[in-house]
Amino acid sequence: MIRSVYGPTAIKTPANVITLLRILATPLVILFVLYDKGSYWPAAMWFVLALTDGFDGFIARKQGATKSGAFLDPLADKLMVFATFSVLVYLGRISIWLVLIMGVRELAVSLYRTFALRRGVSVPARTLGKLKMVSQLFVIELALLPNYHLFSWFLTPLMVLATVLALLSAFQYFRDANLAS
Repeated sequence: MIRSVYGPTAIKTPANVITLLRILATPLVILFVLYDKGSYWPAAMWFVLALTDGFDGFIARKQGATKSGAFLDPLADKLMVFATFSVLVYLGRISIWLVLIMGVRELAVSLYRTFALRRGVSVPARTLGKLKMVSQLFVIELALLPNYHLFSWFLTPLMVLATVLALLSAFQYFRDANLAS
């Protein structure tokens, strides 16, 4: 059993600080992607952001999850991923259609989670949802490399995989909701 260091209503926790830093760092990464042509800085910065996503979750599990963290972490994930996806679409590196499908999925699952939370039901991330996130982070990492065109044959299938995982995980959440009612 995890002994919670912070109460469930705590806001100032190390995990939340890391999550807030991810939110604040996202615009900086976006600026580097847009204006730093040909260097590894955007990919390196993205790699650090991707690692901190797992790190804040690890800390939260060790010290006890909080309601604020349960809200902030998915928000930071969506901001990071979809802001960067948007810039990559703008640069012509990934498909807008796959990003739109994933965006609609995120909106639907977020709305579902919000309504469930209002009924007092927590909807934790599932394995498929975590695999979806990892695949999105990996696609973005490859697309941020200055020589991304060397991976272009791999980017689209990987983006399709991320989209399929997004849809399957949404189906899993909604199926579980039907089983619970």
